[in-house]
Amino acid sequence: MKKILVTGTAGFIGFHLAKLLLREGFDVVGYDGMTDYYDVRLKERRHQILHQYPNFSCKIGLLEDFEALHSLCLNEKPDVIVHLAAQAGVRYSLENPRAYIDANIVGTFNIMECARELNVDHLLMASTSSAYGANTAMPFVETEKADTPLTIYAATKKAGEAMGHSYAHLWNLPTTMFRFFTVYGPYGRPDMALFKFTKGILEGTPIDIYNNGDMYRDFTYIDDLVKGIRLLIDTPPVRPDTPNDIAEGDSLSPVAPYRIVNIGNSDKIRLLDFIEAIESELGLKAKRNYMEMQKGDVPATWANADLLRTLTGYQPQTEFRDGVAKFVTWYRDYYQI
Repeated sequence: MKKILVTGTAGFIGFHLAKLLLREGFDVVGYDGMTDYYDVRLKERRHQILHQYPNFSCKIGLLEDFEALHSLCLNEKPDVIVHLAAQAGVRYSLENPRAYIDANIVGTFNIMECARELNVDHLLMASTSSAYGANTAMPFVETEKADTPLTIYAATKKAGEAMGHSYAHLWNLPTTMFRFFTVYGPYGRPDMALFKFTKGILEGTPIDIYNNGDMYRDFTYIDDLVKGIRLLIDTPPVRPDTPNDIAEGDSLSPVAPYRIVNIGNSDKIRLLDFIEAIESELGLKAKRNYMEMQKGDVPATWANADLLRTLTGYQPQTEFRDGVAKFVTWYRDYYQI
């Protein structure tokens, strides 16, 4: 069974992916910085759960600390690296852009250097739907240009894609980038909409609704997302002999074993419908504070997930009301409400 290094195992997505891999019997090595961007106790709880599996080990360290990361990689010699750790959050990138340069560009470069030296079977790295930036043609397709990022967060993730392509080309390093679309679910991040809305409604405090509610998102349930990642681990890209070998709709590079894959629900949901689902599940009405569009935000995201389905036979499908119900059940239990 392969050994897999997962960065960000104390984070929302990394925790759920690690748990899935551990249940399947993989040896999982975690690496996480435990930064205080949000409540560290939530991160510690995620790691406590993972430590219940004998095939899990982890090291605490920042992505920018190459020596710590490099020594872990040399000691563990993972077969596959899944790089999920990052400085996340579109809005926080307006306040502290340097954190994004350090973690998302320098840190990603460090991961790629380790992957190159180890000559891993497959390097998989998280990008974001924010990479589509000012694009308006929907649903978003991986083969369209994405050259207009609207925030430093999006720009750093796009830079990670570009660096990943160059390493895949130079070192024949099979690399898959996945673009996530508004991931939600139990053990989610407190800075994300579902968490903030649920907390605000239960506490009776107003929730901020941007662009006066005229927003649409492709909400993707966490279990669906990590299943997509799990299946992509077994689908490393292969450098094509000629451009003619690339199937229509495939984002495979003509000059590298490199591919970009959307992981989304392929369903554009109105934000106000999402809020109504939370209200329905809680049995409470929100106090709504309608606001203008936030700088750097986009009115809509919507994934075309055809490539994921072609590669893996799988497509996320959790209906958002079902996903909201599962989150609210977790939230009440976790905070004993």
